Amino acid sequence: MSDDVIKLIGIRDAPLSVDEVFGAVGDPGAGGTTLFVGTVRDSDHARAVRALSYSAHPTVEAELRKVMEKVAADFPVRALAAVHRVGDLEIGDLAVVVAASCPHRGEAFEACRRLIDDLKAQVPIWKHQLFADGDEEWVGAC
Repeated sequence: MSDDVIKLIGIRDAPLSVDEVFGAVGDPGAGGTTLFVGTVRDSDHARAVRALSYSAHPTVEAELRKVMEKVAADFPVRALAAVHRVGDLEIGDLAVVVAASCPHRGEAFEACRRLIDDLKAQVPIWKHQLFADGDEEWVGAC
């Protein structure tokens, strides 16, 4: 069943498309579709960010699929999609786009929230931030 609802999984070194993700989760049985778009911001922890890059473990797509399968098992999902950037990104770039469509809006919000939260907690993607003051930081799973 979950393979039927997982419509798009991607780890990419090219710009992401909100339209692609939204289009992937279109379903005539969905009364609600929720998208989350994560963008690169110019500050973190009240410190100016100069640049950042994302890297991923070779198992990243398999781990993302597991997260999506769990979301599909826990919610009445009609369709799920998730794409994440790797490589060097600039301020304002899209870093991650996820979407969920469900019969009702509340379920769509909950499923999308779970998808992004579990992706950040469990999928092996790491963020390397370079701050304007010359310091740098690696952030665990992103």
